Amino acid sequence: MDLPSIPAKVDAAALTSVLDGHWAELRHQVRTQMAENQFRESFDLDTESHRVQVLEQMRELAKTDRPRLGFAREYGGADDIGGSVMSFEMLGFGDLSLMVKAGVQWGLFGGAVQLLGTERHHERYLRPIMDLDLLGCFAMTETGHGSDVQHLNTTAEYDPATREFVINTPDRSAHKTYIGNAARDGRMAVVFAQLITGGSGRGVHAFLVPIRDDNGDAATGVRIEDCGPKAGLNGVDNGRLAFTQVRVPREALLNRYADVAEDGTYSSPIESDGRRFFTMLGTLIRGRVSVAGSAGSATKRALALAVRYGEMRRQFERPGDGEEVVILDYRAHQRKLLPALATSYALHFAQEELVRALHDIQGGTDTDERAQRELESRAAGVKAVATWHATATIQTAREACGGAGYLSENLLPSLKADTDVFTTFEGDNTVLLQLVAKGLLTSYKEDFQDLSAMGTVKFAAEQLLGAVIERTAARQAIERLIDASPRRDDEDSLFDRGWQLKLFEDREEHVLDGVARRLRRAGADDADPFEVFNDAQDHVLQAGRVHVDRVVLEAFVAAIERCADPDARTVLERLCDLYVLSNIEADRAWFLEHGRISSTRAKAVVTAVNELCALLRPHARTLVDAFAIPEQFLAAPMLTG
Repeated sequence: MDLPSIPAKVDAAALTSVLDGHWAELRHQVRTQMAENQFRESFDLDTESHRVQVLEQMRELAKTDRPRLGFAREYGGADDIGGSVMSFEMLGFGDLSLMVKAGVQWGLFGGAVQLLGTERHHERYLRPIMDLDLLGCFAMTETGHGSDVQHLNTTAEYDPATREFVINTPDRSAHKTYIGNAARDGRMAVVFAQLITGGSGRGVHAFLVPIRDDNGDAATGVRIEDCGPKAGLNGVDNGRLAFTQVRVPREALLNRYADVAEDGTYSSPIESDGRRFFTMLGTLIRGRVSVAGSAGSATKRALALAVRYGEMRRQFERPGDGEEVVILDYRAHQRKLLPALATSYALHFAQEELVRALHDIQGGTDTDERAQRELESRAAGVKAVATWHATATIQTAREACGGAGYLSENLLPSLKADTDVFTTFEGDNTVLLQLVAKGLLTSYKEDFQDLSAMGTVKFAAEQLLGAVIERTAARQAIERLIDASPRRDDEDSLFDRGWQLKLFEDREEHVLDGVARRLRRAGADDADPFEVFNDAQDHVLQAGRVHVDRVVLEAFVAAIERCADPDARTVLERLCDLYVLSNIEADRAWFLEHGRISSTRAKAVVTAVNELCALLRPHARTLVDAFAIPEQFLAAPMLTG
């Protein structure tokens, strides 16, 4: 096949410019700040020393403007939601415990006060939160309820006689667990509980609850347990919280979406309890977006370490010349690292699009419910795919560095341990992909409050559904590329961008339409809706995954379109080819089973992946250098030999 070429030399800075995107100047400032502060690696610290170090680093961060970026200007912030998320994302280049603890303090705790509270909460709490004078927790997850937030068991019952809410933990399954900042440093928590007033439950709401007194001891009625050592992230003091008749004033309710009057009367601008709940939860997706970006940063760091090592380490002689071969020159080694590198670029651009959408939607004055639902769906999908990619790629990078990659001093083991929980943190990935598929199936119907299995099946049974592809980035360019595609069936068309885009669209349409027909057929027979949905879960998850693959590809195409440097654009074109063709290679069974590619073309895809790896091999170091990771975070002894 006629493989497109790449210039002999590509400027890493030109690629960095494309990667940095809309927040390029801010990214540069963050890198400068990170370079000015020496952050000790944590692999040789005990748990308590690690926690002390992370808190000290938090205090250094509090002296900068970064924690204030996402808060309102009137309280000392910068009203830069996207910049705030990007700032957390870049903390992922270093100690991920610092990223998580910062995310808990300023993203989850501070974000909940800002987004769910009103002026009375903002005036009193936002500045102390930004300045780190008030350390807080985000107490949502319970031992018995993780992803199923709607059915949490903690209660907050209003007592009109004292004008207080009484917070209670009814049983051990309702213990708030894995709560960051709880075990050691937190003084207050945003506690999610079932609000009860006048004997009626009104669903889950958020309350500000002090958990420690001025001496640092547990507050009256609050029980605090330390979760203890974890597989990773031991600089974060995760704990468990339980409440026994803990009284907080009526004003402790974060009342942006609902309030309780002194006499106990409940009111809300959103009539439906379910719709109110999902609206409230939808405002809190910054944490999920930040986790996706931070996972991407950790993955880039692992790839940079592995590629640098692969260019140094030699193994086995080349026949005839007596020279040992650099291991990155082996095709098998290239296949380990380069497709993963291409996917990391693709996910980076998808993350950039996601952060831009978050910034525009949450920074606007009018709330577009459809846009908000689409944002939540995309955030769920990108987070799931990005964190699974991190887990797989960091493991691959560890293996690519052999025994050196297993030594703690070479950083990869801590990256592996710290990111492992990301696949279930801020939403279990399997649940998140189901949410993506449900959102697509229901076409963001107005009555979106019931996202249960029963609701989805019933809706599918009642509607004539068809997959409707809504392009997310560079719409005109993508339509132009698809329209210009020659629709030919030869090997060279593998590199035709229009053919690639159409193939991803066609796969998504087919899978989604298949899920809809499957649910509609089963639902129409009056079958048990739970069993119907349960039996179709494999199909539902596939629909979510292929949707994200298409969204990610479109984001890559959009990035290429805005790249002004011709050499950088060319290498991005080939990297995009590798992302697409390695994706097709991994899903060859589906494409063959459904007649989308012939067996001859399937074999050609494998050949093309090999040839792209060879073509991109000379640029591997440039591609990881373009991430512009501060050098102190790549200071592994294995790279100094």
